[in-house]
Amino acid sequence: MKNANKYTRQYSVPPESSWNWVKKEYIDKAPIWCSVDLRDGNQALVVPMNLEEKLEYFQLLVDIGFKEIEVGFPAASDTEFVFLRTLIERDLIPDDVTIQVLTQSREHIIRRTFEALTGAKRAIVHLYNSTSIAQREQVFRKPKSEIMEIAVSGAELCQQLATETPGHFLFQYSPESFTGTEVEFALDVCNAVLDVWRPTAERPVIINLPSTVQLSLPHVYASQIEYMSAHLRDRQHVIVSVHPHNDRGTGVADAELAMLAGADRVEGTLFGNGERTGNVDIVTLALNMFSHGVDPGLHFENLPEIQSVVERLTKMQVGKRHPYAGELVFTAFSGSHQDAIAKGMKWREEEEREYWTVPYLPIDPKDIGREYEGDIIRINSQSGKGGIGYLLEQKYGFDLPPRMREDLGYTVKGVSDRLQKELSVDEIADIFTEQFVNLAEPIAFSDIKAEEGPGHPTTVTIHTNGRTRTIRGSGNGRLDAVSNALQASLGLQYTNLTYKEHALEVGSGSRAVAYISIEDPEGTTHWGCGIDTDIMNASIKALFSAVNRMVVAMPAFVLQH
Repeated sequence: MKNANKYTRQYSVPPESSWNWVKKEYIDKAPIWCSVDLRDGNQALVVPMNLEEKLEYFQLLVDIGFKEIEVGFPAASDTEFVFLRTLIERDLIPDDVTIQVLTQSREHIIRRTFEALTGAKRAIVHLYNSTSIAQREQVFRKPKSEIMEIAVSGAELCQQLATETPGHFLFQYSPESFTGTEVEFALDVCNAVLDVWRPTAERPVIINLPSTVQLSLPHVYASQIEYMSAHLRDRQHVIVSVHPHNDRGTGVADAELAMLAGADRVEGTLFGNGERTGNVDIVTLALNMFSHGVDPGLHFENLPEIQSVVERLTKMQVGKRHPYAGELVFTAFSGSHQDAIAKGMKWREEEEREYWTVPYLPIDPKDIGREYEGDIIRINSQSGKGGIGYLLEQKYGFDLPPRMREDLGYTVKGVSDRLQKELSVDEIADIFTEQFVNLAEPIAFSDIKAEEGPGHPTTVTIHTNGRTRTIRGSGNGRLDAVSNALQASLGLQYTNLTYKEHALEVGSGSRAVAYISIEDPEGTTHWGCGIDTDIMNASIKALFSAVNRMVVAMPAFVLQH
């Protein structure tokens, strides 16, 4: 690419080593979650949500389990103001939920914000002003001292108005564009605000350190967070919060490493909706913890339903490869992957293991409301015998022998390749039935009469070449007697008959299924399946199916009359 020399690194690193977070292996507890869907998420929509849509979205967030929800910037517009007043006046905020509102550190905006908050049971006033080098030089054209004064004066006014306004208020401060600010200056500004607010155990203060624009690798952000966490005044009464965006595509990594580095709280959105490339995705963060055995404290057991509501209200679509939520994220089309998943699922059932370790599936899709059928193994021309067999067993109860799965697999892949489409499990079942089950051409089984005596003498009624006839045979069992009758009477030759059977359903009226393979004189194996309420009839139908497949595959062969 051209012009790389016009860019340079715009972040600063801490003035001292801040690498203790590297020693931690994983996140062992959930942070305080704060949804900013109704602010950052809503302002990023092509068509922002109306009042009723916002109210529905707020209730969704409550149902998911968020205890802190940023509901907007009430001084920004009448729509935002009315939404906040509606929540308060209709008493729609549960007692255990704290709302949060955003305000710039400007006097008229702060006053309007507290006007909107009148009567709130519990609210966080989120004060911010931008502190980065780029903003100071290009937007505000002010020195550091004046930028700090903006923060301090705003903090003082918030403290004053909190005592004058009915309601209960907590404070949060963000040095906006933190990632583009010298770390030492960001610390000075935050500590100056803390000097005004003087946090206590009863009234902690949130210091939010946003990755407003991602400018560095995640490990640098983690070191910045660790440095700030170690040097903030009254740290024991300060909640360190992060608010990562996703400009470099590492919003989740930023948040996870920041938590290792001391962050107590994360602000983000469902599925990462937000300006530019979005905010950090709380769904991904929470389920990443879940996959390590850590309860995230949020309810995503019905994730497809949550996704449907979010998509309807925001008019935004979750990508098909979006972690955990995307349509295809649990799907395996590859034959080897499908086979590993199918075997892993069966092993888990047989072994009754405590922990989930199925290959290719970091979590059990059912834990978030996804289904094995249609979500995990999906069939196209790249699929394999293991996945195809697994789907038939899961939905229809067919437990095909391994080599028959292979035969069916080639048949199904051929259909998918010819049609250039993915096949549903019902379509696969139709192919299986049409190609393997109870086949009656060119030879149809009609009836059987078994006699007592040595060799199990048996008479079989068949239809072939437009006529009905009876054939007789004997053997070491009924099935062997029928097989010998077919070979002797019709001039058929095959060897190595294999047989498997099982019940398809449970109960007195249940059907039985049988699978049979035979080998023709050229060494090719032919499979057939039979289904009947009588196990002997099912076995005979399976034999006829295998024989018919063999005869059809040998066009030069002529049945004897």
